[in-house]
Amino acid sequence: MLTLECPYCGVKAEETELQPGGEAHLKRYGPGSTDEEFDGYMFSRKNPKGVHFERWRHAYGCGKWFLAARCTATLEVFGTYPAQTSEPPAELQAKIKAKRPNWEGYK
Repeated sequence: MLTLECPYCGVKAEETELQPGGEAHLKRYGPGSTDEEFDGYMFSRKNPKGVHFERWRHAYGCGKWFLAARCTATLEVFGTYPAQTSEPPAELQAKIKAKRPNWEGYK
């Protein structure tokens, strides 16, 4: 079972206490965007095999949204961080790179 630590309340929660929110760090398009931009935001997702950045909500805890880095093939969790972060923290990226030398980095 997937276990993530909420960066706000510090609780290590199993996935049954959490609500997934899809891919993290997406650029959201709203009024004034082109059809292609809005279509890309609504329907295009990376869904890679390997390291992936996701949104999660601590639904049965503090209720806050946070972000997590994990491997979609092995379910290994590299870390979690606050939802207001615009890109994965450098120390988290270094941790991933140390475990996965062939990882090409964020983006």
